Amino acid sequence: MNIITNNIPLLERPYRSCVGLMVFNKDGNVFCGQRLDNKAEAWQLPQGGIDTGELPIEAGYRELKEETSIINVEFVGEYPEWLNYDIPLPLANNLWEGKYRGQTQRWLLFHFMGEDNEINIGTNQPEFKNWIWLDPKLLPEKAISFKKDVYKKINKIFIPMINNFNASNAH
Repeated sequence: MNIITNNIPLLERPYRSCVGLMVFNKDGNVFCGQRLDNKAEAWQLPQGGIDTGELPIEAGYRELKEETSIINVEFVGEYPEWLNYDIPLPLANNLWEGKYRGQTQRWLLFHFMGEDNEINIGTNQPEFKNWIWLDPKLLPEKAISFKKDVYKKINKIFIPMINNFNASNAH
């Protein structure tokens, strides 16, 4: 485990730029993964860092493939602003060499068009030990404490978008 390499107080550290990804299926449920590196039953949506020079949408497609092997998606929308969350000490000191206080995220919404057998969390650098399709209303209660508020915020925008998308595409 990386240990802190600076003595910057937590609240003076910057946020790490990243994307958050909500992927929903035809039933309106969202991909939710159980973290590999957490002993608690911590479930979350895919997310990951934005590389230098990369647009959030580019990072979104890349991270989705890296974490879940999912490529059959269509972009539906995005949350209108960046959302921040702080990571509690000592976790913040063990992640990213202690450089960041948490993450600032651009949330993207994707419709999954593939079959479940496309999803493979056994990737080169696995993040998840398990995954489910979850009713997005249940996300905040399944999430680790410091992500609950972010999930509540994105649900206010994304759940209506999911419902409208699926209603207009029902055959």
